[in-house]
Amino acid sequence: MIEQAQAIAAIGAGLAIGIAGCGSGIGQGIAAAAGAGATAEKPEFFGKGLVYTVIPETQAIYGFLIAILILIGAGIL
Repeated sequence: MIEQAQAIAAIGAGLAIGIAGCGSGIGQGIAAAAGAGATAEKPEFFGKGLVYTVIPETQAIYGFLIAILILIGAGIL
């Protein structure tokens, strides 16, 4: 049977991934829209637009790492 502390840790890990994923998605959407607009005006901005579109993905990676650390600390993993 799962203890209350492990249940709260599992909820915290889920929130870490969920909130980080939502923030990352919003950031990628904004950056992709701006990158597409810049590329439409000047095609040589494609590389910079692509880099700026990928940068918000680090939020989701950090959220995933925090969730793994929470689960390991709680003894679930």
